[in-house]
Amino acid sequence: MTAAEELPLRPELRGRTAYGAPQLAVRYRLNTNENPHPLPAELIAELGTALGAAVQDLNRYPDRDATALRADLAGYLTQTGGVAVQPAQVWAANGSNEVLQQLLQAFGGAGRTALGFTPSYSMHPIIAAGTGTGWVDGHRRGDFTIDTAQAVAQVREVRPDVVFVTSPNNPTGTAVALETVAALYAATEGVLVVDEAYTEFARAGTPSALTLLAGRRRLVVSRTMSKAFGMAGLRLGYLAADPGVVEAVQLVRLPYHLSSLTQAAARAALAHTTALLASVDAVKAERDRIVAALPALGLTSVPSDANFVLFGRFADAPAAWRALLERDVLVRDVGLPGWLRVTAGTTEETDAFLTALGEVAPAHRLGDWHP
Repeated sequence: MTAAEELPLRPELRGRTAYGAPQLAVRYRLNTNENPHPLPAELIAELGTALGAAVQDLNRYPDRDATALRADLAGYLTQTGGVAVQPAQVWAANGSNEVLQQLLQAFGGAGRTALGFTPSYSMHPIIAAGTGTGWVDGHRRGDFTIDTAQAVAQVREVRPDVVFVTSPNNPTGTAVALETVAALYAATEGVLVVDEAYTEFARAGTPSALTLLAGRRRLVVSRTMSKAFGMAGLRLGYLAADPGVVEAVQLVRLPYHLSSLTQAAARAALAHTTALLASVDAVKAERDRIVAALPALGLTSVPSDANFVLFGRFADAPAAWRALLERDVLVRDVGLPGWLRVTAGTTEETDAFLTALGEVAPAHRLGDWHP
């Protein structure tokens, strides 16, 4: 029994472990899907100015509705998402995880159920447990894609209050077809959340679920500034949905949940969107380079629309993980037998990863994979 379990902990939390990826002192950290490129110099200067101005009013509470920030986020989504988004449709919080938590606080909770198509983002069931929401694992095919007919049938059978679809999916990387999203929405009476944390890295021609928002009041698209924007340390996530959804999450948000400094930094970043997103193509190029190099090593990958690659297959994935770590390369063991996940980094980081993998693969690969 852990120290926490010696306390009057909620029964459904007993035996659980906290979310987290190893934070180890290695040269090449490719396990947490961060953007490896530093912020542009002009943005760093602008951040100093913006934060300096915000500091002058730290004795006052921040704008609890983040009005100006939500207007800027709506502008960004309108510019890049292929559909007009109004500020009243946008809500922001401390990372997309808080956005998802607020959604479950509003639409989940005791006696209610959430469903997600696992393997997927492991925080979804953790946030469900934290909000007292029941969890049901959705089905995926052997190649990790969603069978639309089977998924629709399961949603109709379970009748969940919240359905999660991660697109591009984490940890597998592939985007979900909009036809599948639309079919799942039609099948459920609950809220459908499309988690698009990695959408800026999607392959050309991959549309966003933002284009499905019109006329679908229970559809929510969540995003983050942690990945493509390269601002994981900022902790800024947001959603786009019907204004009624925004009103609902405001019922459960903590007072003044988004600090003045966070709002100021995010607005400064959104004013430099072009410069920030310039690194996206470089990251995608390294992702594609990893994918292209794997067959020669006797390995394969799942098609990726994200800034990472799920690769395998290994006879013993944890052993392969340790062998890479011994070579100063840290990737992620996501718990899928035979598979590991690597973040697409800089050219130097990709070189180091592929060199180490070339040494590790012969002793650890399982052989050709056929879905």
